[in-house]
Amino acid sequence: MNIIVPIKQVPDLVEELEVDASGKGLDREWLKLKVNEFDDHALEEALLLKEENGGTVTVIALDGEDIDKALYAAAAKGADRVVKVTGDFEVPVPNHTAARALADVIKSMDCGLVLTGVQSVEDRDGQLGVLLAHYLGMPHISVVTHVSVNGGEVTVHKEYGGGVVAEYEATAPVVLGIQAARETPRYVPVAKVRQAMRSTALEEVAAHAADAGAGSSVSRMFKPESGGHAEMLQGSAEEVAGKLAEIIKSKM
Repeated sequence: MNIIVPIKQVPDLVEELEVDASGKGLDREWLKLKVNEFDDHALEEALLLKEENGGTVTVIALDGEDIDKALYAAAAKGADRVVKVTGDFEVPVPNHTAARALADVIKSMDCGLVLTGVQSVEDRDGQLGVLLAHYLGMPHISVVTHVSVNGGEVTVHKEYGGGVVAEYEATAPVVLGIQAARETPRYVPVAKVRQAMRSTALEEVAAHAADAGAGSSVSRMFKPESGGHAEMLQGSAEEVAGKLAEIIKSKM
């Protein structure tokens, strides 16, 4: 079975984020990018399935800044094939456009499973897997925390609120949105990534699908505005305790 994992680069949330001059997006001039955390979990689950059942793992991504490095890192972790989809994509790529372009390429591949991250930390939209399933004509299950395969039968655990987990059964091919892999995503040293860059063939495929449109657009992006203030209490411990008690009483 060939397992396909789409990945994307997203802003590193550890870094300071600034809104650009348009007020509708992030200033990407000095933005540090990293692989979407949920995509990393999807790749880890795919690699675990490969180790348990055999088969291959194909990692696919739309062309963009630093995406070659991300694909080589996937190869260093154990992906058998890495594919970059080229095209004139806007930044960031809307999920409708991404799903249409990725589906167009995936249709030409042998495909048993498609594992996507449940969502992107960049937009929290969570629709890439749903849209991919639509364009590929496959069933879809999201918020998945465990996958097992027996022949062409797939069993998954889907997480609900309150710690409730449901078990689903599906017949491959199927698209799964991975919330968390069974194991922590594996670390790959820089030396191994460099080795993969020398030994791995990075395939390039042009996107043929028409732009499906964003479905929605950002009208304004801004930092959260402060809704309150902090009051500093001065004095000895006894005085501060008394003032604090009075404040609490006034709020009750």
